[in-house]
Amino acid sequence: MSAAKWIFGGLGFVLGGPIGALIGILIGQAYEQPKALPNGNNNYERKDGNVWETNNSKGTRTERKTRQTVSPNDIRIALLVLIACVMKADGHVKKNELDLVKQFLVRNYGEQGAVEALKLLKGLLDQDINHISVSEQIADNLNYSTRFELLHFLLELAHADGIYDEKEESLILNISLHLGLSNADYRSLVALYKKNVDPNWAYEALETAPTATDEEVKKAYRRVAMKYHPDKVASAGEEIKQKATEKFQQINKAYEYIKQQRGL
Repeated sequence: MSAAKWIFGGLGFVLGGPIGALIGILIGQAYEQPKALPNGNNNYERKDGNVWETNNSKGTRTERKTRQTVSPNDIRIALLVLIACVMKADGHVKKNELDLVKQFLVRNYGEQGAVEALKLLKGLLDQDINHISVSEQIADNLNYSTRFELLHFLLELAHADGIYDEKEESLILNISLHLGLSNADYRSLVALYKKNVDPNWAYEALETAPTATDEEVKKAYRRVAMKYHPDKVASAGEEIKQKATEKFQQINKAYEYIKQQRGL
């Protein structure tokens, strides 16, 4: 599979806005130039499914009522851009981070797909990426559950070396903010990496507190389990669904941990 075919296979919203600009640069520098970009190079889908048309003589945005679907490939490209941001956060790319990304790509795309994805990632690592504008474009196009799972992988990546670097923490917190995720959801994810340092990690994961009653803990578990159920990202691709499944399993473990502590 050629790099261009991997990039342009069923894309929608990522071919517009800041992500589209990045991909355009990389295509011009390293990949074969396709005859035409699907859906146009300057279109960008909003939450309501309408498309902003920015390719006009005045450079202003006008609304065009065209529906673009979000494909799993859109999500893969968006995730690769965010991965590049996190890998560059502390000024250098770490081997254990790269190994984690390689394993993830091979597991989900196969050997050949992983090779093409890594080519794209290498190009992205050489680019100056505005994580705020990229995150906001993603927030405008992907549903909440999918955005949450993108953040889930970024946190796993940042913890690949066992250290949550201050620069990584600051960047991921900022990405979470501009992805439109709640602070409670961010803390819930971070708690899963604090099992050895925070005795209250399980309560944080369930978005509740140690002072909660047994009934409140049960309600918190049901609420969080429903919110993070893998079915909510069923159409986002197997890799995203797998991350949701992992989170769901970890929520169950947190609840079991609390029940053991309380003798429930």
